[in-house]
Amino acid sequence: MAASLPPAASLFWYLGVAASVWLGLRAGYRLLSGIRVWVLGDGTQVGPRLGRWAVVTGATDGIGKAYAVELAKRGMSIVLISRSPEKLEQVADEIKEKFKVDTKTITADFEDSNIYQKIKGGLEGLEIGVLVNNVGMAYGYPEYFLDIPDLDNMLNKMININITSVCKMTRLVLPSMLERSKGVILNISSASGMFPVPLLTVYSATKAFVDFFSRGLHAEYKSKGIIVQSILPFFVATKLSKIRKPTWDKPSPEAYVQSALRTVGLQSQTNGYLAHAIMGWITTSLLPMSMAINLGMRSNKSVRARYLKKSKEK
Repeated sequence: MAASLPPAASLFWYLGVAASVWLGLRAGYRLLSGIRVWVLGDGTQVGPRLGRWAVVTGATDGIGKAYAVELAKRGMSIVLISRSPEKLEQVADEIKEKFKVDTKTITADFEDSNIYQKIKGGLEGLEIGVLVNNVGMAYGYPEYFLDIPDLDNMLNKMININITSVCKMTRLVLPSMLERSKGVILNISSASGMFPVPLLTVYSATKAFVDFFSRGLHAEYKSKGIIVQSILPFFVATKLSKIRKPTWDKPSPEAYVQSALRTVGLQSQTNGYLAHAIMGWITTSLLPMSMAINLGMRSNKSVRARYLKKSKEK
C-alpha cells in the first residue's frame, strides 16, 4: 500500500504503522503487567522468612495498624512505634492475643528529631525482616502556603514526621538487613506525591520526597537482596483522610493493605490497590500535568471554602 503513495505520504504511512505497533506493544505490556500484579500477585514472600520481626511506625491507627495486623497474621512478631503509650499497649495486646506472636512497643513522637537513639536501643538485637514507614502528618484543611496556621511550627513538624522519620528509620534498620541479604522496606507515600497538589503543597512535596527516596534506594540495594517499595495510595477510609465509610475506590485500611502486600516484589512503585492504580494511570498518563494541577487547585479551593465557612459558623 505504501508503494503506491507519494514519498512524503509514504513516510507518514510508515511512521503511522510504527506508532501503532509501538502503542499496541505498550498496551499489551501494560495489560500483562497488570495481570501479573493484580491477578497473579500473592505477596507470599513477605513473612517470617525475611526475619522474625516487623517494625511499623504510626502503628496504632489506619494503614499502620492494618500492616501490623496483617504481618502478625503471617506469623511475624511486631514492633509498634507511635506516640500514645495507651494505644500502643492496646494494639499490642490485641495482636498478641489474636495471632499468638510476640510484640514490642516503643513510645516515640516523630515530631521530635531526637528520638532515634531511643528507638535504636529498642530495636537492638532484633532480626528485622520488614520495616513499614507509615507515620505521617497531613494538613488540617487545604490552605495557601503563607496562610497555614502556625506555619513555622507546622513546617518543622511535617518535615520531621513525613521526611526525617523515613530516612532515620531506614538508617537504623537497613544495615542488619544487608548483613542477611534480605529485607523489605515499605514506605507509605501518597498519590499527592505523584504531582503537585496546590493548597496541600508542603504535604504533597514531602510525599514526593518519600517516593523519590524509595525508588532511588531500591535501585541502590535491590541487587543486595533488599526490596524498597514506594506506596502511593489515593483516599483510604482512615482518621487521617476523615473518611469513615469504605467504598470501592476508598477501601478500608485492611482491604488496602492486603492488596498492597500482593504487589511487593512486583512493583517498586505502586498505588497498592487496583482502583487506585487506575486513577493513578489516568492522572499521570492521560491527563496533562497542568490539568491535574488545575483540577487539584479547584477541588481544594472548594474544600477550603467549605471548611472556613463551617469554622465561622461555630
